[in-house]
Amino acid sequence: MRKLFSANHEEILHGETTDIYFKRTIQILEAKGLENTEVVAEIFPTHEGLLCGSEEIKNLLEGKKVEVWAQKEGTPFKAKDTIVRIKGPYGEFGIFETAMLGILASSSGWATAARECKEAAGGKLVISFGARHVHPAVASVMDRAAVIGGADGASSILGAKILNLKPSGTMPHALVLIIGDTVQAAEAFDRVVEPEVPRVILVDTFHDEAEESLRVARALKEKLSGVRLDTPKERGGVTPDLVREVRARLDQAGFPFVKIFVSGGLNPEKIRILSEAGADAFGVGSYISSAKPIEMTMDLKEVKGVPLAKRGRIPGPIENPLLERIL
Repeated sequence: MRKLFSANHEEILHGETTDIYFKRTIQILEAKGLENTEVVAEIFPTHEGLLCGSEEIKNLLEGKKVEVWAQKEGTPFKAKDTIVRIKGPYGEFGIFETAMLGILASSSGWATAARECKEAAGGKLVISFGARHVHPAVASVMDRAAVIGGADGASSILGAKILNLKPSGTMPHALVLIIGDTVQAAEAFDRVVEPEVPRVILVDTFHDEAEESLRVARALKEKLSGVRLDTPKERGGVTPDLVREVRARLDQAGFPFVKIFVSGGLNPEKIRILSEAGADAFGVGSYISSAKPIEMTMDLKEVKGVPLAKRGRIPGPIENPLLERIL
């Protein structure tokens, strides 16, 4: 019995995550000697967004007797744009249709949401905090998509590793609760964690955020990079007025260099408002992780060199000047 229910790499590469009718199609074509029929297939989205996932499509089809064109990751697309084109024997890639559509749908949805947050932040720092909201099997995929979409970093260790980045994060409430005092937790963090990690301290666990910010700033002084506001919704969440107060009190006490990092239930609208109030950086979780997948469709557009399509679709390849050969 398997301990975790997610597919492993080998299962995906062997087509075990496909819809069963694709496997049956290959069996039927092989029985009729048609598995090597030359076709052109195209993938298109139902609505606009930002592309992510073509790198995994490339890796999935690597070694197959196919030619593949795709838009670059991070480029925008409109509804019904051809974002991927595959040419070759149907038996080489047909069984992967389910996986390819799922890769593009989820990754593009996450990337699009991250881009919306980055634009709302006006260029300020945005970190993907969404790993806790998705199955661990895809947390790194989501974090990678978020960075492709414009996020500046990711909290999950594997997600950051895949991106050749260092994982980004501050401290959890658990650390402060166990130690019993915010300043003592900050000092322990400073003593133990490697010096290249920015000292960003959580200040909403026990007392007033503005007061805790000043206590921490006076304790760590110039070593303090920032304070994180993660006030729960039960206490009103992080408000523009709170951000303004913390900023003003830090400035008045001689700590204008201390940044204000905000997290907790953020979306583009809240990011925009809090940024205007003085927030410097944002940790975004559920808005990115819960982004709706952008529905993708794959159609055969040519069979044996002849333009062909199902009713309602235009036969033959649909040109897109953004396509580049990747395989």
